[in-house]
Amino acid sequence: MDPFISRRALNRATLDRQHLLRRTDNSVVEVVERLGGLQAQTPHTWYTGLWNRVEGFKPADAADLLLSRELVRIALQRGTIHLVSARDCLAIRPLLQPALGRMTKSTFGKRWQGVDLDELAAVGRALVEERPMTFAELGRKLAERWPSNDPHALGQGVRWLVPLVQVPPRGLWGKSGPIAHTSAESWLGFEVAPMTPAELVRRYLAAFGPASVMDVQTWSGLTRLGEVVDSLDLVRFRDEAGRTLYDLPDAVRPGEDTPAPVRLMYDFDNLFLSYADRSRAISDTGATALQGFMGTNVVPRVILVDGFTAGDWTVARAKGTSTLTIHQWTPIPVLDEVEEEARKLLEFLAPGDKHEISVSNGPSIPGH
Repeated sequence: MDPFISRRALNRATLDRQHLLRRTDNSVVEVVERLGGLQAQTPHTWYTGLWNRVEGFKPADAADLLLSRELVRIALQRGTIHLVSARDCLAIRPLLQPALGRMTKSTFGKRWQGVDLDELAAVGRALVEERPMTFAELGRKLAERWPSNDPHALGQGVRWLVPLVQVPPRGLWGKSGPIAHTSAESWLGFEVAPMTPAELVRRYLAAFGPASVMDVQTWSGLTRLGEVVDSLDLVRFRDEAGRTLYDLPDAVRPGEDTPAPVRLMYDFDNLFLSYADRSRAISDTGATALQGFMGTNVVPRVILVDGFTAGDWTVARAKGTSTLTIHQWTPIPVLDEVEEEARKLLEFLAPGDKHEISVSNGPSIPGH
């Protein structure tokens, strides 16, 4: 029988690989590659994800890499925007093409009637490589060639058929700009070999393991990865629900009693979106609290205490004062530690403001 691994041991292994047990001195590019990318559909909140993981991190440490094209933001896993290195952008994107196609065709396929997809890809690529375009601009230009088709659907077809990166100033700290795209190949100007499914699974386990086949499929959006997992030299565990989890043989798995520091996570952090079973970081109380956010169009910024969800946090700014409110879902026994981390986070988020900390009971969504 496979050896047993407890929920707490899974939690500590995951936090360790996510650089959440201790901040790292590794470079930002090394950290982003270690994580298999950072979910980054919002322009700026992912900077907090790097602040949580990289010792002494400053916004320019990532913004400068977007400008130098060593980092890019592109639709990858599950069709969502991820911050990845230039190398991973070019290596991972071809592997995810079938999953992106499945999602795009299910929504827009019927609106492409009469459109030759090879021609759509060629025309779309030429347009965005001539100059970066928003999807609204791209759709209008494509509609000149296919006037009887939905411009939005045409643009989304190009998003699937051509790897498109969002170009600065979109995503730069403290700045704004149109959501303009160009092709990854023209933006980066070099080529790398596509990643294989086996390489992707190993990369996932290095960042998120031990994990199940369903976990890696949830993260990547790919299917039928069981055969890939079975072909690899991996160790196996049995979790508290009897599921089989896989891991790299040489991976570090800290003991379940390893201390875990307080962390104030950003709204789309990988830790919560990369598993079919999220219980390794979301407590039973946390799962109930998070249900209250369903249907509200709000994704909470979660507080981790002892490695598990204990509350969420919000920031409001008025007249030069930034106030961070700690919303404790149940009484937090180390509230002073949460307040100390909150003050440090405010120094990062709003260094020129006056800072205040407040504490509230219950989730940040009223009435839940």
